[in-house]
Amino acid sequence: MILQDTIVALATPSGAGAIAILRLSGPDAITIAAEVFRSFKDKDITLVKSHTIHLGNIVENNKIFDEVLLSVFKAPNSYTGENIVEISCHGSVYIQQQIIQLLLRRGCRMANAGEFTMRAFLNGKLDLSQAEAVADLIASDNEASHQVAMQQMRGGFSNEIAKLREELLNFASLIELELDFAEEDVEFADRTQFKELLNRIVFVLKRLIDSFAVGNVIKNGIPVAIVGEPNVGKSTLLNALLNEERAIVSDIAGTTRDTIEDEIVIEGIGFRFIDTAGIRETEDVVERIGIKKTFEKITQAQVAMYLIDSYQLVNDAEQVSRLKIEIAKIKERFPLKPLIVLANKADKLSEAQKEVILEQINDIHLLSAKQNSGVAELKAQLLSFVNTGALRNNETIVTNTRHYDSLQKALEEVQKVQFGLQSDISADLMAIDIRQALYYFGEITGQVTNDELLGNIFANFCIGK
Repeated sequence: MILQDTIVALATPSGAGAIAILRLSGPDAITIAAEVFRSFKDKDITLVKSHTIHLGNIVENNKIFDEVLLSVFKAPNSYTGENIVEISCHGSVYIQQQIIQLLLRRGCRMANAGEFTMRAFLNGKLDLSQAEAVADLIASDNEASHQVAMQQMRGGFSNEIAKLREELLNFASLIELELDFAEEDVEFADRTQFKELLNRIVFVLKRLIDSFAVGNVIKNGIPVAIVGEPNVGKSTLLNALLNEERAIVSDIAGTTRDTIEDEIVIEGIGFRFIDTAGIRETEDVVERIGIKKTFEKITQAQVAMYLIDSYQLVNDAEQVSRLKIEIAKIKERFPLKPLIVLANKADKLSEAQKEVILEQINDIHLLSAKQNSGVAELKAQLLSFVNTGALRNNETIVTNTRHYDSLQKALEEVQKVQFGLQSDISADLMAIDIRQALYYFGEITGQVTNDELLGNIFANFCIGK
């Protein structure tokens, strides 16, 4: 895929603003810009140095469209590896469109989604995993996702994969050489060293694969379902967690008839809280639909918080027994999901009553969402479910599903090579598995790719990137 034309797109968000930036990239970017730009100091921008900024007007037939700043970046020292011109104009939508249409008339083409970054990849400025990290960086909305995207864009993940691939490729070359001298029955690849290399590769691959669970959480946030009977304070708790009146609160049971979602960031990790309809037997058709959605949301969530009214447990053995049964049902239905049992409205209880509840029900947490008591401790417990040690130690974390899939396949092929080495199979059969493992390593960084794969990846980018 070789692109020789010159593209243009709005690089800033669409709509009116103080400033808008239009980006051109391609072999004719500078010459096309020179046709419509008139420098206040009569500079010929085709002759200026790279990485310089110039003040002037965008004009056509003596008609001035806007006063702009024009930045010049000459190939190969640019983001795409091509000539790039960026025009900083006033943020009027009318001005933006007029300048873009002028550039299209001069020979530019509107850029496709992600085409600037695709050109950077095709011109060797970024590998494929780094290019994908650009989109993750743009989408990052908390400290942790930003840190992971920055690490990947700087090549942390790529370097680790490239090193493994190079070592495996060296041994593959020796194995292939043995095939050329099969009649002499010689071994060029030291089998002991090869075994050690395979063990090291398997160890690294498993660590990267395991990091995906954390990476996916960092990238997409942790969905937390708040469930319980009506009128126990689920909406009040959501408002307390978010520090705003997001959910409707009233004394009428069944006020929340649909799920309400919002997100907060706790120490760099995003948590998506889902306030659900209360679980109870009801004849109300609308409320029954909401209750059905509640169980769907628990299925989708990674953590469930079961909320009860602590005052109802006081001196009511039947209520305590029923609560234990409900907790057991949820744990049985969702055995792998962490469940936090919360007794709300604890501000109504005496210290003695609190002690009784804590003794009767294991691992129950007392809080008062209305008084904001115990909410900080709840946030700390939610954070404890996330293993951020890798992030603090600056280890590579996998956040991309495509990378995860390729790593899984590469691990499977390397384990086949391990088995072949232990079984002393012929070098030609072992070489097939090694080639396949190298293929999956190459898929991650883009050393092995195709137009369909690139189209799928860059289609998710914004137009100006």
